Amino acid sequence: MTQLFAQPHRRLNILTGEWILVSPQRAQRPWQGQVEKVMSAVLPEYDPQCYLCPGNVRADGTKNPPYQSTYVFTNDFSALVRQTKNEGYNEKNLLVAATESGTCRVVCFTPNHRTTLPEMSVENIRHVVDVWTEEYQTLGARSDIHYVQIFENKGEIMGCSNPHPHCQIWAQQSIPVEPQKELIHASKYFQEHHSCILCDYLQLEQQTNSRIVCENTDFVALVPFWAVWPFETMILSKRHAVSLTDFSEGEKNSFADILKRLTTQYDNLFETSFPYSAGIHQMPTDGNKEHHVHFHMHFYPPLLRSATVKKFMVGYEMLANPQRDITAELAAERLRQCSEIHYKLHSSPTR
Repeated sequence: MTQLFAQPHRRLNILTGEWILVSPQRAQRPWQGQVEKVMSAVLPEYDPQCYLCPGNVRADGTKNPPYQSTYVFTNDFSALVRQTKNEGYNEKNLLVAATESGTCRVVCFTPNHRTTLPEMSVENIRHVVDVWTEEYQTLGARSDIHYVQIFENKGEIMGCSNPHPHCQIWAQQSIPVEPQKELIHASKYFQEHHSCILCDYLQLEQQTNSRIVCENTDFVALVPFWAVWPFETMILSKRHAVSLTDFSEGEKNSFADILKRLTTQYDNLFETSFPYSAGIHQMPTDGNKEHHVHFHMHFYPPLLRSATVKKFMVGYEMLANPQRDITAELAAERLRQCSEIHYKLHSSPTR
């Protein structure tokens, strides 16, 4: 490993063109910041007050069916709606706005109120993958939907308003900012190199093997070279695929497998239900086949030193650019050492 990585340096995010400052020497400093108590409450399998549990009534008066696997419905408080009048607003190119149409869906992973993704079986996670695929295909087929964003906020500190295991799908008229940045840089790379940016990147990561957390036949989970969050990871398909609909039955099983393995290692790192925001980036549904997309999934967890110490974007990071202390290589090593047997089922969180 180059000596550069042992001193302050910058790393380029090849997907967005943005830089991050890495300061590995700061990881040795004593911590005197905020420490919070771990929430240790045990959730029930069924909560009569939960609007996502089977048979319960939601805020709009709709009663959930007695579902036994995954359950999907349109969000009762959608951030996007279809019934929008197409309007624009522009004052001298200084005050600019436009209507945005779309829809928001909620996917309940399981009827069990307390069973999070890493505690589900691979078979049950595969049901979730199937729903993601169906929703991407169905929503994306609509002429007014040009991007389908599948994402999960896990944990109260990530803004999750309900602990019942679920994710959201926002489908909208325009391509959002973060995927758009990646599309621009992927297209530029393809024009210059005539190859896929993430295919080439993954080949380098497999050669060095210093940032890979886990892998199976079809997918790799790794800490990106340019990671911003302390234990940020990314899942990449080994084969070039542009969306969930590209995957074979075997690849869908592999995707479910690596989701369980990675999220289990997250939970085992600090022996807590590890919070994160995660989301899939794949081909837009605008009909343009020139996007040069490679399927991947981002995980952005906030925990820094323990289950009680979080990282915030403050000061320099808000006013200049992102900064991290723990290197991507060290973060990957710590995650890699975690067992793939969930700590609730095993006496030790490490191998």
